[in-house]
Amino acid sequence: MKVIIVGGVAAGATAAARIRRLDEQAEITVFERSGYISYANCGLPYFIGDTITDPEELTLQTPESFFRRFRVRMKVCHEVIAIHPDRKAVSVRNLETGEAFEESYDKLILSPGAKPARPELPGVDIDKLFTLRTVEDTMRIKDYINENRPRTAVLAGGGFIGLEMAENLRELGMDVTIVQRPKQLMNPFDSDMAAFIHNEMRKHGVRLALGHTVEGFEEKNGGVDILLKGKAALHADIVILAIGVTPDTALAKEAGLELGIKGSIVVNDRMETSIPDIYAAGDAVQIKHFVTGEDALISLAGPANKQGRIIADNICGGDSRYAGSPGSSVIKVFDMTAASTGINETNARKAGLDADTVILSPMSHAGYYPGGRVMTMKVVFERETCRLLGAQIVGYEGVDKRIDVLATAICAGMRADRLKDLDLAYAPPYSSAKDPVNMAGFMIDNIFRGVLKQWHLEEIDSLPRDGSVTLLDVRTVREYGTGHIDGFRNIPVDELRDRLDELEKGKRVYVICQSGLRSYIASRILEGNGFEAYNFSGGFRLYDAVINDRCLTEKSAVCGMDQM
Repeated sequence: MKVIIVGGVAAGATAAARIRRLDEQAEITVFERSGYISYANCGLPYFIGDTITDPEELTLQTPESFFRRFRVRMKVCHEVIAIHPDRKAVSVRNLETGEAFEESYDKLILSPGAKPARPELPGVDIDKLFTLRTVEDTMRIKDYINENRPRTAVLAGGGFIGLEMAENLRELGMDVTIVQRPKQLMNPFDSDMAAFIHNEMRKHGVRLALGHTVEGFEEKNGGVDILLKGKAALHADIVILAIGVTPDTALAKEAGLELGIKGSIVVNDRMETSIPDIYAAGDAVQIKHFVTGEDALISLAGPANKQGRIIADNICGGDSRYAGSPGSSVIKVFDMTAASTGINETNARKAGLDADTVILSPMSHAGYYPGGRVMTMKVVFERETCRLLGAQIVGYEGVDKRIDVLATAICAGMRADRLKDLDLAYAPPYSSAKDPVNMAGFMIDNIFRGVLKQWHLEEIDSLPRDGSVTLLDVRTVREYGTGHIDGFRNIPVDELRDRLDELEKGKRVYVICQSGLRSYIASRILEGNGFEAYNFSGGFRLYDAVINDRCLTEKSAVCGMDQM
């Protein structure tokens, strides 16, 4: 069996190694147009920021080491320029010599990945503008920084690459601004959770120009002017375009393969394309979202590696199936960690789902053990069925552990209220006896059983201020004095039972505290004494973070960047 693989990074390299493990006799050749194989895409920003200092650390394998271990021919600097399904062959060009030749195959695997989106804007080809996708891109950026010592940088785009580059350029001492059209960073997160990410970026000196449309670029005063629609231009010594990626599928299109979203390659759950004996995997393919079942593009290393393995199994006579991806991800944001899985509340509603959420602020481990830090968790579930739809967590230590538990629960089809039943490892340095994931399950179970009624941030402005309802803040007098929502009166939770006569029966009571715990206790006291009480989801901590973020974002809409 002769197997040709186009692309030798995540899915391609995984497929090659797995085929060899299953079939010692297969003839396997990988054509990779860059000069590197099996490299760590996700580590590239950290090399630019000097967290990783040895360039060899970026390459997990070399063509020579891969051949020694797996007897796979890794042909770097070789670009497949055409596919000929009728005669089961590919045309290849050696990019170093210019030689072109044809290679036949029995099975063909396409793993071309995606390419950075490069908008058709004036000045987009200025040599001070860069994109980051390959090791070569990394070296170009690194060399430019070393030679020119830029002091200011603008990043167009606020996704994974934008945030990672912002952190690493700040670590190099640059003034950094992120500019983008959406009014929030990191689309996998709802805007309320993104507020915590914004705060962390601002705390470390990154300016956020959100809600701005870039219209072009001009060389000026030795740097680049970033032209904004209706606003003053931003100026920088270096610009990184990080506005997303698009499937690199020109080959597939020319070969007549069926294409889907943004020109991605359509595959079935065996990763087979529309043409027999041609498979595809990675960032170039359209898959099913595990939660919604809808077609999706999910450009993450984990799914790409799994898809490469599935292809290898099927080529070698197996019957492996790809069930789709919930899109689990995690990112370092300076001192903070942000992670998500499944779908957020915004996308759940767009999908027509009757979604509800719980927001909680648990400690990363037992409160009495030193060093614990607060994290903010948002868990999304379907109201009627209690189906677990997704989760977002922003915090410090322990975020990755909890998001992985929640991702596992989603993939296992677990109901959200069953999170309370998970028997998770506990010791004071690592967790609490009631883990944050359990706590989310307890809250959802209370909602499902009618024990807990909630109100949410989006209801703030519509709450009556005419006395027809009671607005109650149950934090301490001191906490209340440092900041509160207009119209809310203060009765600390520990005084509530003795002061119930101050509240008028028959009126709904909307309760808030700092995180949601004391207000839940207050809600139960009120319910037990004949009141109808609603607990604020997320607490004043969430409210304060979101409102402050909105104010700063509106300022950036006026002046072009945050006021520092």
